[in-house]
Amino acid sequence: MELNTIIKKFIATENYEITPITNGLINSTFLLENKDTSEKFILQKINKQIFKNPVSIIKNHLTINKKLISNNYQLEVIRPVCTSENEFLIPDENDDVWRIQNFIENSLTFLKIPSHEIAYEAAKAFSHFLDIINIENSVNIEETLPDFINFEKRIFDYQTSLKNTDSSLIEKAKREIEQTNQFLSLPDKWIELEKNNLLPKRIIHADPKISNILFNQHQKPLAVIDLDTIMISTILYDFGDMIRSYTNTTNEDDGKTENNFNPEIYKAVKEGFLFHLKDKLTHTELENLDYAAKVVIYIQAIRFLTDYLNGSIYYSTKYPEHNLDRTRNQLQLLEGLNSFLSEK
Repeated sequence: MELNTIIKKFIATENYEITPITNGLINSTFLLENKDTSEKFILQKINKQIFKNPVSIIKNHLTINKKLISNNYQLEVIRPVCTSENEFLIPDENDDVWRIQNFIENSLTFLKIPSHEIAYEAAKAFSHFLDIINIENSVNIEETLPDFINFEKRIFDYQTSLKNTDSSLIEKAKREIEQTNQFLSLPDKWIELEKNNLLPKRIIHADPKISNILFNQHQKPLAVIDLDTIMISTILYDFGDMIRSYTNTTNEDDGKTENNFNPEIYKAVKEGFLFHLKDKLTHTELENLDYAAKVVIYIQAIRFLTDYLNGSIYYSTKYPEHNLDRTRNQLQLLEGLNSFLSEK
């Protein structure tokens, strides 16, 4: 099915305009405007190489929305849009799958944290979101990304890539490989805590970067978006990934800048994250927040480096050394965090 036919099934007109939104690494995203009504939507082609069961994404999204709406959630809810035939996903002629969601007018997004105040507000918004979706009463969350937070497998995949990759890539990444190997034991405690069931299983967002919060014109949170990665895991991952993505003063692609860690933003994120959750987390969770931040940054460095050694087949890249630059950036961030925590 051609894209024009797909769009017509969703919004019942051929009078529309689409504009690419280019800041994502996985799905292809567009702003879709119905020119007849001026109504806007988010149009996406789901990356089936990553999300092999898109139906599960929709099911999880609808499940989470139901829980948010029924539990006094204070932010706006992003809604999947269906066709007149109650279809949420439509395949094209290449068997790629498309969906649309509502668009929130007059909203702002940030690709980088502009201030520690914004960092606090964003972390507080995620704290509220996580608090609400984990209110007691069980729901069925389907697995969309198997082994996404299986750090033992991340280490195994990295070591496998070292054995199987082209020697020229090993040579180019020699310094990064040496730095990465210095911290190979860092995730061991995390892995043991999980094996011993000392980290409660909760519903998490799993991609709580700043661009997944919409803000209003007064720079207050409007909505948590992009629920594709919703899963059952430890909430420590969401905290760690917020620290990883918020405290970085440079672009993730910047492999040259040193001292890219911002300690004031770290403090703001931690305060915001605990606003709704401090009394809900276990002692083990609370005492491992700083550790979790280190591990999640390190694992992201491993993921970028593994993809580089595998020929950059997972993340979108714009040049051959792109994933290597990303690896350097994460390793610099880890160094900054370690220095900060050692001084506390």
